[in-house]
Amino acid sequence: MDKQSKIYIAGHRGLVGSALVRKLDSLGYTNLIYRTHKELDLTNQAAVDDYFEKEKPEYVFLAAAKVGGIGANSKYKADFMMENLLIECNVIRAAWKTGVNKLLFLGSSCIYPKNCPQPIKEEYLLTGSLEPTNDAYALAKISGLKMCKFFNEQYGTRFISCMPTNLYGPNDNYDLNNSHVLPALLRKFHEAKVEGKPYVEVWGSGTPLREFLHVDDMADACVFLMKNYEDSEHVNIGSGEEVSIRELAEIIKGVVGYEGELRFDTSKPDGTPRKLLDMTKLTRLGWKAGINLKTGIKMTYSSYKEYNK
Repeated sequence: MDKQSKIYIAGHRGLVGSALVRKLDSLGYTNLIYRTHKELDLTNQAAVDDYFEKEKPEYVFLAAAKVGGIGANSKYKADFMMENLLIECNVIRAAWKTGVNKLLFLGSSCIYPKNCPQPIKEEYLLTGSLEPTNDAYALAKISGLKMCKFFNEQYGTRFISCMPTNLYGPNDNYDLNNSHVLPALLRKFHEAKVEGKPYVEVWGSGTPLREFLHVDDMADACVFLMKNYEDSEHVNIGSGEEVSIRELAEIIKGVVGYEGELRFDTSKPDGTPRKLLDMTKLTRLGWKAGINLKTGIKMTYSSYKEYNK
């Protein structure tokens, strides 16, 4: 992949896609292509085929997906599974048909069984039952990474997959009903501070452990893999560190400067009790994260305030 290669970023407006655009721009890649959802519906096979035939991208970062937090994943299972399967099938198939040189598929760490040994190694995939609050999304992502592997085996393609941990950063979704835990808490604490609320309510018990990775680190890892990885087996991407939801809430509270009380609503689901990715594979390849959690949250809060001026 050289600086003039034609590179298609699917999902360029999302959290990961926009970070990939920023990263590739900063590295001097000059031939990036992308389309908005209005311009190209990735669930429409004919439209995707036409786009690939016309543009003939050489490299593809497949970051487009229907995403959401526990609430959305539980409520809209059919939508999450169907739309993600359609996106994956259409883009991967079109990449094969038009001779794309290399494709990187982005999955999610929710593909692993609910009660995995920790930290989670890549080979633990499909060794147990999935977390029921996001099983539909997980099944779609498992299908995507397997599809890349099977295309490689059957057609000799160079399609690789990575499994990121919980991501955060600029262009995240801050909708309180459909977002992930970190952006939801960031918005809650900010609004509580502005409105002078006496407490902030956090879903669940606060005890589950989570790993977080700034999306700029994620984008850096994706470019690294596109340049340096050729195997059909997927690769974990994470920070290698974990915090409890309570600890996360305390960090965000401090960054925002909120001085009220924390309350935990134990009637709400906790989700998976622990989810830390084993980073041995990617570390051995020569990559590691560079942005620590507190610094990353400060960066994210600055971008959130700028966006909500």
